[in-house]
Amino acid sequence: MKRLSGFLILLMLTSMIASCGSLASVGSGSTIKIVSSLPRTGSSKGQTDSIVNAIKQRLEEADYKACDGAFTIVYEDMDDATAAAGKWDAAQEASNANKAAGDSAVMVYIGTFNSGAAKISIPILNQAGLVMISPANTYPGLTKPGKGEADEPAKYYPNGTHNYVRVVPADDLQGAAAARWAQSLGAASVYVLDDTELYGKGVADVFEATAKELGIAVKARDGIDGKAADYRALAAKIVAAAPDMVYFGGITQNNAGQLLKDIRAEGFMGKFMGPDGIYETAFIEAAGADAEGVYATFGGVPAEKLEGDAATWYANYKATYNAEPEVYAVYGYESANVAMNAINSVCKQDRAAIQSAVMGTKDFKGILGTWSFDANGDTSLTSMSGAQVVAGKFEFVQPIK
Repeated sequence: MKRLSGFLILLMLTSMIASCGSLASVGSGSTIKIVSSLPRTGSSKGQTDSIVNAIKQRLEEADYKACDGAFTIVYEDMDDATAAAGKWDAAQEASNANKAAGDSAVMVYIGTFNSGAAKISIPILNQAGLVMISPANTYPGLTKPGKGEADEPAKYYPNGTHNYVRVVPADDLQGAAAARWAQSLGAASVYVLDDTELYGKGVADVFEATAKELGIAVKARDGIDGKAADYRALAAKIVAAAPDMVYFGGITQNNAGQLLKDIRAEGFMGKFMGPDGIYETAFIEAAGADAEGVYATFGGVPAEKLEGDAATWYANYKATYNAEPEVYAVYGYESANVAMNAINSVCKQDRAAIQSAVMGTKDFKGILGTWSFDANGDTSLTSMSGAQVVAGKFEFVQPIK
C-alpha cells in the first residue's frame, strides 16, 4: 500500500541508532517481541484493525509460544499515524522504528502499511539488523532495482544486507494489470491522477506507461493536493478533456472521496478506477453515493474468494471477530505466519539469525499456498483481482493479469 523529501533527515535518523544496532542484535531471556507499525489513527484504522486482528489470530493459535514453549511471544501494536495528520506521519514512523531498534527483545517488525513510511523505517531497522515484514507496501523501488529511482533500492540498505520483505505483489504488476483491465472495460482514453505520495505516484506511473503501450490515449496527468478543500477546477479540466476513464493513483486518506465527489458534481459520468489504496470501506464512506460503480485493483483476491487453508482462515476470522476482514487482513496473518516460522526454525533470540531465516523463506506452505521470497524480498505470489463498488460495497469482478 503507499514521495517523501528530505532524505537528509532519513540519514540523520539512521545514524542515531548506528552505534546501538549491534548491542540490540542479540537479546537475553525467554521473551521474543514482535511489533507492528501501522496507521491506527484516522480513516485507515478500519483497514489496520483487520491486519492487527489477523496478526493476533496467528499468535493466539500458537498460544503466544514458540520453540515448544521455550519462548513467550509478546506483541506490541504501534501507531505510525497522528491525529494531526489523519494518516501516517514520517516522524512517528521514525520514532516507532527507533524504539523497536533499541529494544533488544524485539526480533520482528511487521509493517508498514504505507510505502512512504517504509522509506523511513527500512534504513533504521537495517542498521539495527532487525527484519521487517510488510503486509501492504507495494512501491517497487523499495526492493526492485530499475523499477524506481536511480538510487533505489540500495539507499534503503546502508549495511548492504537486505532486511525487508513483503508478502504482497508490487505495483509494477498492479499498475500494468490495471491498465490492461481498463482497456478490456472499453476505456480508449484516460485522465491520470495521483496523490504525489510514493505509492500513489508510483502505481500511476506504471498505469500510464502501460496504457500508452496499449494504445490508450492519456489525455493528461495531474497530481493533487491531498488536503485541498475541493477539486472543482481540476474536475472542470477533466470534463473538458472528456476521457473514458479517470485513473487515480493514491490512498483514501489523501482526499480520494472528495476528489470523486467533485469530479461527479462537475458532470463526469465516465469510469473511475484506483488501486488497492482505495479498496476499503473508508473510501466508500468518504465518497458516499458517488462511489457506486468505482473500479479498484488489488494484489490477491478478496477474502470471500480465498480457497483451501485461506478459506478456513476466513471462516475463523469471521467467527472470532464477528466481522468481514478488510482486504489486507490475510496478509497480516501471513506476515505473522512467516515471522513465527522463522522464530521456530532458529529458536534463538538472535536478530541476525531470524532475519536470515525470514529472507531465506522458500517453498513456504502458508495460507496463501506454497510460495517463496526472492533475493530482493519480493513474494512469488502474483495473483491480482479487480473489484467494483456495487450497492455500497466492493464486489469481486474477475481475476486480472
